[in-house]
Amino acid sequence: MNILNYGIIGCGMMGQEHIRNIALLPGARVAAIYEPDEIMAAKAKAMAPNARLFSSLSELLRDEGLDCLLIASPNHLHARQMEEIAAVRPLPLLVEKPLYTDPADAGRMARFGEIYSAPIWVAMEYRYMPPVAKLIEEVGQATGGVRMLSIREHRFPFLQKVGNWNRFNNCSGGTLVEKCCHFFDLMRHVLADDPLRVMASAGQEVNHRDELYDGVAPDIWDTAYVIVEFSRGARAMLDLCMYAEGSRYQEEISATGPDGKIECFVPGPGRFWPTHLGAPPVSQIIVSPRKPKGPLVVDIPVDPALLEAGDHNGSTFYQHVRFQKVVRGEAGVEVSLADGAWAVAMGHAAQEAARTGSVVEVLKPGS
Repeated sequence: MNILNYGIIGCGMMGQEHIRNIALLPGARVAAIYEPDEIMAAKAKAMAPNARLFSSLSELLRDEGLDCLLIASPNHLHARQMEEIAAVRPLPLLVEKPLYTDPADAGRMARFGEIYSAPIWVAMEYRYMPPVAKLIEEVGQATGGVRMLSIREHRFPFLQKVGNWNRFNNCSGGTLVEKCCHFFDLMRHVLADDPLRVMASAGQEVNHRDELYDGVAPDIWDTAYVIVEFSRGARAMLDLCMYAEGSRYQEEISATGPDGKIECFVPGPGRFWPTHLGAPPVSQIIVSPRKPKGPLVVDIPVDPALLEAGDHNGSTFYQHVRFQKVVRGEAGVEVSLADGAWAVAMGHAAQEAARTGSVVEVLKPGS
């Protein structure tokens, strides 16, 4: 297998980011595309001119030249498309988050994992942002064992998507699933532990309140505080605001333990940075030991070509580097189907906690 041939299912905004990043990797190409929207299909074809366009998923799966598949379709389509792939041609699969949107599908995904005969990688690319990856690498030594973990994302509102699917909970899964499954995955990954219970307050405060689609108003939230308690006693908190695009940094993560604190600061997409302010900020890591006191600040620059290729601080590229090793049989999956399911389960629990004002237990997905 000299060149990996990708088949891509869904080429909207995120699918196109994947295409740009695959183009930066030696030994890989987009060979086949299924995208039902004509405008998005034309854009994808312009980015990958040698790729073959297909009018359905079933037609794409008949392409014998494919080595792996990527699902980047709207959230509510993931589970059904995964099952169609399993029934027809189970190739190594990279599936965008969230893994599923309906809480009732947890058992369905657990059964899917038992029958799928090829590797499945869930696209939790935030793990691979260079400053976040550095925090994960150093967190144990810097903290002496994390007891408190805080994640803040202050960013721009949801962008416009084909069919406006991301304006509605029934298609997106809801903000705390659609957007925040990344952060719940990071909590589990950094703490190396599973959640017990969730408390939350959230709502739709500013964005999309004056919009109507076919006479229906969006119900997607833009504001949330979430607290998660973990089985070995650590606590984690999420602070989400989606009307704070004026912030210097989009993501701020802080992990604290008995020996000290480590933080990372990640700017948002450079294309949104105001040009009159000069160059966009650079990611940073700050390590603050208790003894001796005094923070150490380190810049974590990212290759400009990777920043240009997407909105996720280079993480999409680094994720593909690792996924391709899996496809070639050189490494194991780092973000499993179970990881993806846990992140969705935490998001659903957080939404239920915010909706009801109660403390919600997080059950193992599929149990």
